[in-house]
Amino acid sequence: MSHIEKEPLYGKTLSQLQEICSSLSLPRFNAKQIARWLYVRRVEDIAQMTDLSLAARSALASKYSLGLEPPIKESTSQDGTKKYLFRAGVDGYIESAYIPDGERATLCVSSQVGCRMGCRFCATGRQGLQRSLTTAEILNQIISIPESERLTNLVFMGMGEPLDNTDNVLDALEIITSAWGMAWSPTRITLSTAGVARNLRRFLEQTKVHLAISLHNPFHEERREIMPIENAYPIHEIMDILREYDFSGQRRVSFEYIVMQGMNDSPAHIKELCRLLNGVKCRMNLIRFHKIPDSPYFSPPDEKMIRFRDTLTAKGIQTTIRASRGEDIQAACGLLSTAQQQKHNEK
Repeated sequence: MSHIEKEPLYGKTLSQLQEICSSLSLPRFNAKQIARWLYVRRVEDIAQMTDLSLAARSALASKYSLGLEPPIKESTSQDGTKKYLFRAGVDGYIESAYIPDGERATLCVSSQVGCRMGCRFCATGRQGLQRSLTTAEILNQIISIPESERLTNLVFMGMGEPLDNTDNVLDALEIITSAWGMAWSPTRITLSTAGVARNLRRFLEQTKVHLAISLHNPFHEERREIMPIENAYPIHEIMDILREYDFSGQRRVSFEYIVMQGMNDSPAHIKELCRLLNGVKCRMNLIRFHKIPDSPYFSPPDEKMIRFRDTLTAKGIQTTIRASRGEDIQAACGLLSTAQQQKHNEK
């Protein structure tokens, strides 16, 4: 990772591995062999790459490390959700959430240390942005947890805004979905964004993974009160971009909507949601607000959540209520890393 002197091999795309081979005067075909050792066989040492010559392994090891780091802390919820804390550099921390659900096993992946979006309801937003994660640090979350081989789904919904770290996130997605890499189906991956319009088209053009838009309020004035990104990239501009693409096939777009009592749960909000989403084949995920310290927001009663869901569904928007997971282990994004950062600062 960032505190390792040698550059990590993990996080390198096939073209980048080919450049490394060229720089070390190794045959070009070695790049695919290295990729297989990294992303399929998941070796723990360059010396284990036995179909490379001893000289090739020595040359690689002289300049590169694998770049993997285990989590430094693990918390397990009563419902089976696990929260992993990773060190990111000398004094940064990120977190990932492992969510088992029957035959599904989902990992919620972070893309930045902190976040610059400043959403009022998010613990990570309070940290501000320290830096973006490298591709190696993104992949490390997937590869270095004990449940890595059991994962069925990935969601880029952890700390940070993925489309504020577009280059490294796209490289990670290329490695995860390519035949020479981890060979995951793109339909097993979802990327969530608050709506960074300047990078949204690039993401839609270069990948086939699912897209989730953090919406939370359909009204411009109200949304920008809780999501400052609305000032730079209004949600109506995001919708205009989405209407340029076809989501009737395997790829889907969904909208995340944290329901906050008396803030965004009125009949007027439902009516505006229907107007805003008109013409885009999508689904809506309603989310109960996970309480964070000193927050004025809270979730409405369950019966109101159900009524909200049923009303949207009746109006033709497929709507579900996402089950709350891991509240007893601070599974809400950013809580665990914030607490660890505070401890570090107090030393």
